[in-house]
Amino acid sequence: MFQQPSLIGAGIDAPNRFLPKLEQARSSGPVEKVEYSSIKSKKQLKEIRKVLLPEKKKFLFFKWGAKYALQNHCVVCGTFHQWDISDPLRPGIPLTEVTKGKPIRGTYCQKHAAMWKQMEMLEQQILAEESGLEFRGYIPKPKMPQMFTGNTGPLTRLKREDIASLAALGWTIKPPKSETETSTEEVYRLLTEMKSNMERIDNLILVQNTKIGDE
Repeated sequence: MFQQPSLIGAGIDAPNRFLPKLEQARSSGPVEKVEYSSIKSKKQLKEIRKVLLPEKKKFLFFKWGAKYALQNHCVVCGTFHQWDISDPLRPGIPLTEVTKGKPIRGTYCQKHAAMWKQMEMLEQQILAEESGLEFRGYIPKPKMPQMFTGNTGPLTRLKREDIASLAALGWTIKPPKSETETSTEEVYRLLTEMKSNMERIDNLILVQNTKIGDE
């Protein structure tokens, strides 16, 4: 089942900015970068784990189980999302304690899957810092629709494949002719024109099955 990737603010309700920071991060919304309160990597890891903890069932002051332990539903906010198997941002199986515990039924939505990816990169960053290595973390970038701009100007260069394709369609491609053409330049120009004509003949005979003498 094809599902359109998240565009910036497209079709997704933005979280309420009056909510506490943790509740904003756990609510549904567009893909965004996690804003940490701490500058230390290990404390940042604790913060993002709190965001990705599965939402629990509530009754008065009692909490238990997982509220959104449903197939194709985000275990954090309950948003329905069906991942494509080949999607590189598809998260792993959610665990009761994010990085440990028992696997639960469900998944992460696109917003929390991006956060899950950021958590993985943060773990790699901490490991790199402890080993004295340099590592750049994952920064989520919402996909933007590609806009067709068309040709912005006249063609000034043609590849060999372009010439062959145009010649097969019946176009005559001639190299630019200088005012003072040398014999070498003339030979090159004539060879190019001859090759273009031969490719057109091949297309007429082999592709279009034109027979000589029918007309």
